[in-house]
Amino acid sequence: MARAEHVDSAALARLIGGWRTEDVPLPHALAGALAELIAGNVLVEGAALPPQRALAAALGVSRGTVAEAYAELAAQGRLTSRQGSGSRVRRGRGAGGDHVVEGRLASFGRTRRPVELDLSSGALPALSLVRDAVSAVDLRELDVYLADDGYYAAGLPRLRTVVAEQYTVQGLPTAPDQILVTSGSQQAVWLCASSLVAPGDEVLVEEPGYRGAIEAFRTAGARLTGVPVRQDGLDLDHLERVAHRAALLYCQPAAHNPTGISWPAAGRERLSEIVGRHGVLTIEDRSCADLVLDDRGVRPPLPEPADPGSVVRIGTASKLLWGGLRVGWIRAERPMITRLTQAKAALDLAAPVLDQMVTAELLAQADRARRERTRRLRAHLAEAAAVLAERRPAWRWTPPHGGTALWIDTGTDAVALAGRARERGVLVTAGPAFSPSNAQRSRLRLPFWRPVEQFAHAVELLE
Repeated sequence: MARAEHVDSAALARLIGGWRTEDVPLPHALAGALAELIAGNVLVEGAALPPQRALAAALGVSRGTVAEAYAELAAQGRLTSRQGSGSRVRRGRGAGGDHVVEGRLASFGRTRRPVELDLSSGALPALSLVRDAVSAVDLRELDVYLADDGYYAAGLPRLRTVVAEQYTVQGLPTAPDQILVTSGSQQAVWLCASSLVAPGDEVLVEEPGYRGAIEAFRTAGARLTGVPVRQDGLDLDHLERVAHRAALLYCQPAAHNPTGISWPAAGRERLSEIVGRHGVLTIEDRSCADLVLDDRGVRPPLPEPADPGSVVRIGTASKLLWGGLRVGWIRAERPMITRLTQAKAALDLAAPVLDQMVTAELLAQADRARRERTRRLRAHLAEAAAVLAERRPAWRWTPPHGGTALWIDTGTDAVALAGRARERGVLVTAGPAFSPSNAQRSRLRLPFWRPVEQFAHAVELLE
């Protein structure tokens, strides 16, 4: 039988998504949504569901609605309920898996019904440069690849060279064979989690931190420890106290997701010294580093520690250029690249050739792309700030150094706030999705890059 776990109300609300349907009583609709999660083994046998009152608050419904839904599932044999011990999932034979999937990336999947406005992701539309590059694909170069089998396990040589040059220009000398091309940065994170972490290892992640990494490391069986993020970056004093016992540290020092913070140079240097002294394998995720909002430009990579093999770096073209270009990469020492290339080949053989060709062409224009992104994002940020000052003056947030979203302290239960907004057709992501301990309940991540009319409309519905 699967390991029994308690399901947090905020996590379950994210998993359920848009569950209300017309002409179906609320209790029956909720029971149906929960039944889907049980049947799909998202909620495994023995998992303890949230107390009725907590789930009702997260979903924005009455406690009676949840009580009736639980009773319906119990009558179907899908739940067992005991006085004092709550309700637990019952699936019988055939249950697989050993943990509750928290669905932190549910915003990238389908919801049960259309929504009016989806602000659950900060992903950007394509730059105009992308269309031009697609139209200008060099058919002579393509003919060379078409004559081969198309499987370039570590990536197209041309793209690996271009990415290596980018790192070198930013102050980190890099050779092409220190680059592994992946199908987006999320695959890079999952490759690192599945290849470099053993079940039970302690992994340090930021609190709050990138939800995709939290999901990846938890799925790999890691024990997650949150290191607080302050207004100037990671709490390095806290890191100093826990680094000696950790197998790995995952962090985003530039344009951190979700806060938008970029660490100062002194912080980057001290982190490098700490992980080098304690021998902690460190993953520096620079996925959002190109999305700069202040006047300080793209921050350089972390300084190399004494052992250069102890830092693995992740990057992507998806944030700067377009998410439809599924091209990311890992920069590491050669033995690590060999190891990760073998793991990736077993997963999907190779990244798409055409995407890599277009990305190589576009990265040659990276400075132009950054200027265009910065100009547009700054304009949207100014408009969003004006809307919030007028309509939500009690909300508190720190101007981000980079990224596409605001990390807002609503001063109230943001999980319930997001639940009510979802029923009005607006999807937003509340703070617990970005927390390894399901904390940050008063926080919302609110992307600001939408047209101001859409942003203002969403803010009106967030009440």
